Amino acid sequence: MRDLPDAAESQSAAVPALHGLVVADFSRVIAGPVCPQTLADLGADVVKIENPRGGDETRSFRHPRAGGNVSAFLAYNRGKRSVAIDLGKPEGRAVALDIVSRADVLVENFRPGVMARLGLDHATVAAIKPRLVYCSISAYGRTGEFSDRAGYDPVMQAETGIMTMNGLPEHEPVRTNLPFVDMSTGMLATNMILAALMARQVSGRGQQVDVVLYDTAVMLTTYYGHNYLISGEEQVRYGHAPLGNVPIGNFRASDGSFYLSVGNDRMFGLLCRIIGRDAMASDPAYATVAARAESREALIDELQAIFSTRSREAWVTLLKGAGLPAGPVRSIFEAYRSPEIRARGLLSRIRHPTAGEVPNIAPPYAMQDTPIVAPSAPPLLGEHTEEVLRDMLGYDADRLRELETAGAIPPRQTGG
Repeated sequence: MRDLPDAAESQSAAVPALHGLVVADFSRVIAGPVCPQTLADLGADVVKIENPRGGDETRSFRHPRAGGNVSAFLAYNRGKRSVAIDLGKPEGRAVALDIVSRADVLVENFRPGVMARLGLDHATVAAIKPRLVYCSISAYGRTGEFSDRAGYDPVMQAETGIMTMNGLPEHEPVRTNLPFVDMSTGMLATNMILAALMARQVSGRGQQVDVVLYDTAVMLTTYYGHNYLISGEEQVRYGHAPLGNVPIGNFRASDGSFYLSVGNDRMFGLLCRIIGRDAMASDPAYATVAARAESREALIDELQAIFSTRSREAWVTLLKGAGLPAGPVRSIFEAYRSPEIRARGLLSRIRHPTAGEVPNIAPPYAMQDTPIVAPSAPPLLGEHTEEVLRDMLGYDADRLRELETAGAIPPRQTGG
């Protein structure tokens, strides 16, 4: 990791876009934490409120660790401050309400009804802080007959048809291992919060924002959903290649696979010249998009025979050099050592109190004049409890001792 740049070295003196915005983050796992992490990247002060007994569930995932810190927690919680509060105790709930009363945004993804039992529901806190933007992320929505169901990303992939779009047609449907429903839900929540903050500038009032995993998953079916709505027919898996254009998909070179995407007749003609088969471009069986779709298997077999004669690097170099979209099928190991990821400056390291340093993947966005903040390490559990209660809430030493005695906050900082 020492060969990665220090993320702090990229810090700008300009004021970030969300400087001064305070976020009370009650979220856990993935879909919730992605949203406040993005707000932190943009300059918000994100206070993550966690149970002193273990904190966010991702802290205990059986993933690789750096200095006792789990990779899953590190991935979704940079730039935040952690306050450990026992919300099961009235004294703890009072502290949480104090934090919320000073916040501009609240993010939570508990099961519907939990925040109400804690006295932290929208109706309660809006009466105290009418300008608060209150974002609730749930599996099936806060109301309706399915609202009490638990739900996670893989279940959403299964229930909404996404899983049936993945994999080869002759095999069972395949889950996408990357939690893209969770990630997309978190990104949509960020968009909705920013929209609500814009609306607040006009109305002077905050509002509740609802973002739902199931609804997001349905949205992610994109044109496959529209295909069904128009045709009324069941959709078919096409493996590595989508419905329609050919050739698009994986091809095997002599030493590995690469992905090629030829989306129109012009590109196909260019491909034919590259592979030394100019006559294929005018062959009636291959000359048009429709013809290539009808001759899918024969065309793919012919191309596969050609591509197997040279190395992956040789073909990708030729294809990319001609302007055709193509790239090697890399493992994560290969991708994170690729020239592209280095050229984009996507990897860095962050100083960390127990690990010394931890890796960081840069956010995939930038603004010309307003900086993304230099990331700080994801917090240790309860690392900032005393700091936040003292500096944000104005609690003195006696008040902190009272809360410790009541068990509302831990007696000292904890790690993990």
